[in-house]
Amino acid sequence: MDQFAVVVGAGSLRSSAADAVRFPHRWTPEGVTVAADFTGAHLLHVAAAGCVLNDVYREAGELGIRIDGVRVTASGGFDPQTWASTGITYQVELRSPTSADELDRLLARVDEVAEIPRALRAGAAVRRR
Repeated sequence: MDQFAVVVGAGSLRSSAADAVRFPHRWTPEGVTVAADFTGAHLLHVAAAGCVLNDVYREAGELGIRIDGVRVTASGGFDPQTWASTGITYQVELRSPTSADELDRLLARVDEVAEIPRALRAGAAVRRR
């Protein structure tokens, strides 16, 4: 079972929950909402989900696709012995007048270019200085 679930939303898919954290966002006037506990595991998943959300707006703009709302849910587990990530899965919900085929094309492009998921897939050295 996936753990450490987080939800980020923007536009018509922003959270209205009182405990959702709100941040300004360059592509939406109302900003984004983040629903997550404040643990390292959750923050890792927020980084991935937030990057995907941002890139949906960026890539949609380049493709001329109108986006009314985005919600990205990310979760994953950790090995209880080493605390190494067992992987992150994410799901994207979109509100847009654009056809399902075009939105599928957009999400495929986002999955290919999203920087944080790409860095995590490739592995990154992290060192204390």
